[in-house]
Amino acid sequence: MFSKYKKAAPAPKSAPAPAPVEMPKTKPVEQAQSLRRPSQKAAARPVVEDKERKRKERLGEIKLELHRALLDNLNLAALESATEADLRAEISSIAGEVLEERGIVLNREDRTTLTQELYDEVRGLGPLETLLQDDTVNDILVNGPQQIFVERDGRLELSDVTFKDEKHLLRIIDKIVSAVGRRVDESNPYVDARLADGSRFNAMVPPIAVDGSLVSIRKFKKDKLGIDDLVNFGAFSEEMAAYLQAAVACRLNIIVSGGTGSGKTTTLNALSSFIDNAERILTIEDTAELQLQQIHVGRMESRPPNVEGKGEVSPRDCLKNALRMRPDRIIVGETRGEEVIDMLQAMNTGHDGSMTTIHANNPRDGVARLENMIAMSGIEMPIKAVRSQIASAVNLIVQASRLQDGSRRMTSITEVTGMEGDVISMQEIFRFQRVGLTPDNKIIGHFTGTGVRSNFSERFRLWGYDLPPSIYEPIAAE
Repeated sequence: MFSKYKKAAPAPKSAPAPAPVEMPKTKPVEQAQSLRRPSQKAAARPVVEDKERKRKERLGEIKLELHRALLDNLNLAALESATEADLRAEISSIAGEVLEERGIVLNREDRTTLTQELYDEVRGLGPLETLLQDDTVNDILVNGPQQIFVERDGRLELSDVTFKDEKHLLRIIDKIVSAVGRRVDESNPYVDARLADGSRFNAMVPPIAVDGSLVSIRKFKKDKLGIDDLVNFGAFSEEMAAYLQAAVACRLNIIVSGGTGSGKTTTLNALSSFIDNAERILTIEDTAELQLQQIHVGRMESRPPNVEGKGEVSPRDCLKNALRMRPDRIIVGETRGEEVIDMLQAMNTGHDGSMTTIHANNPRDGVARLENMIAMSGIEMPIKAVRSQIASAVNLIVQASRLQDGSRRMTSITEVTGMEGDVISMQEIFRFQRVGLTPDNKIIGHFTGTGVRSNFSERFRLWGYDLPPSIYEPIAAE
C-alpha cells in the first residue's frame, strides 16, 4: 500500500556510473524539488501512527466487551465490601475467561493496562482516575468526551486521556453526583458536588453543553500548606507573613480577594493556622474544601433545591444559623450573594477575626463588589450607609493573583482605614513589584513595603506583636 513512498533500490556497485546529464537552465529549482518522493523516514511516521491508533481502537473495543462481561458476572452488591486485591483478582479472572473465549491474545502490558482501566471503571471514575492520582495536576477540565485539559504549574495542557463517547462521560458524571445525593439530567443540566477525596466538582450536560458535557474538577490538596510553605514557594515575603500573623492573631476581619484559580482558598487555609486553638470557628461553604488546622471547627455546607424546587439551604441560611451557635470566628469560603449582608453584620457584632473570599481583580474592585452584592440583595440603603458598613466591618484585603507565567502571588495587602466623606479610605501596606520578564517569559519581581506604617500598629503592640517599622520600608529593585 505504501510502496510508492519507498525509495528505489540503489544500483549495484558493479554497474557503470551513468553519464552526467545537464539539467535545462530554464527549469526552476522549486519544480525539481516538488517532484521528489517523500523519504522513507517521513513515510514511516504515518504508518506507526496508524498502527497505534488501530491498537488503541482495538483495546477500546475489547475493554467495552470486558466491561459488559463484568457487569454480568460481578456481584455489584458486594463490591463496596470487597478489598482492592480481591476485586483486582476477580476482574483479572473474568477478563482472562472472556479473552480466552473470544480467542483474543494480548501481551502482558496491554493486559495489565486493561485490568487497571476496568478496575477504575468499577471502583473509581474511569479515565479521570489516572489524572486524579497525578499529584502534578491541579485542575481537570473536560470539554466533551474527546478533549480533557489539565493544569500543571498554572499552565493548561491537553492530556491524552479520553472517554469512549458521550454516554461513557455521562455515566461517570452520574456516578459522581449520585454518590452525594444529587442528580443531573436535561431538566437539571448543571450540578456542584464534592468527590470522595474532597475535590470540587462541577458539571453541565447537554442540551445546555452544546458539544458534549463540560466538567471541571478542582483537586483537593492532600498536603496542608502553611505560611512557611507559601513563603518558600514565593507567594509572599517573610515580612508579609509576619504582618499577616499579627493581623489574624489580633482578630482583624480579613477578605482574600482574587480571580479564579489565584489561590484564595489556599491563602485562607494558611491564614487560619494563626488562629488560637481555644477559639470556636464555624465555616460555611458551597462545597467544603477548607482545611482548617484547629481542633474546634464546625463545618457547614449549603445545599441546592431538589427536583421539586424544595429543600434548599443557602449560604445565607447557614450564616444566620451560625450566629446562634456561639462562634468566635466565622469563615465563609466565598461570599458572592445576599449573604454578604449577614457576613458584614457578623464582622460588626462581636465576631472579630472573621474571614471570607471574594472574586475581584484588586482591593478597590473588591470593595466595589461588596457594594454591588449588597445592592443586588434587594436591600435599599443609601450608598454612604453601605460604604460605612463595609468600612467598619472590613479591616484588611489580601489580593491574590495568578500572573501570566502561571505563578500565584499575593500582589497586595491593603488596609481599610475608614471613611473620607462618601469614599472608603484605604492604604496599601505591601505589594509585589514587577520588574520584567526572563527570556523564558518568567516574571521578575520582588515584594516590598510601601513605606506606609500599619494603621493597626498599636493594636498589634497591645496584643504582643510589636512589629519593627523596618518591615514597612520600600525595597529597591536589584
